[in-house]
Amino acid sequence: MENNLQSKRVAILVADQFEQIELTSPRDALKEAGAETFLISPNPDTVRGWKEGNWGDVFKVDLPIEKANAEDFDALLLPGGVKNPDTLRTDEKVLEFVHHFFEIGKPVAAICHGPWTLINARVVRGRTMTSYPSLKVDLENAGANWVDREVVVDDGLVTSRGPQDLEAFNRKMVEEIGEGFHSEQRKSA
Repeated sequence: MENNLQSKRVAILVADQFEQIELTSPRDALKEAGAETFLISPNPDTVRGWKEGNWGDVFKVDLPIEKANAEDFDALLLPGGVKNPDTLRTDEKVLEFVHHFFEIGKPVAAICHGPWTLINARVVRGRTMTSYPSLKVDLENAGANWVDREVVVDDGLVTSRGPQDLEAFNRKMVEEIGEGFHSEQRKSA
């Protein structure tokens, strides 16, 4: 990937049982492009991934959500998994953090079940998105236009269906973060 994200800071927001490859693959792509990444979580110290149907690796949390400020980051990444976004979407601090990225027009990338958190942050109305197929009705009920494609970009919001789409997701995520501020991102905030 082109090294175009020098000096960009990307927040990666997760709780336990995130789909591990949906964190590691995008994080590697971001680092390869020159970005600095920060693992943010409601957990104060560590989070544990989910890998091939079993518990995965343990990852150090760089910043607990209570100390995180969206102003300090250039973009947000939301990996999927089932339990991870289900936990995140019930945490008011998380929802405020996520919503703020939309208010100020910063790129957001969400894959698989990651858009669940976006639904609860009330930022999907009027957006064209994709996700893991089981979220289709949830997204439509929240006012999104759901489509079945490997990657969808809607004014700074990048979404994909799952691990099979990581190559396209990573490419578009890096591209949107490289473009920076997206004024139309604020339309759903």
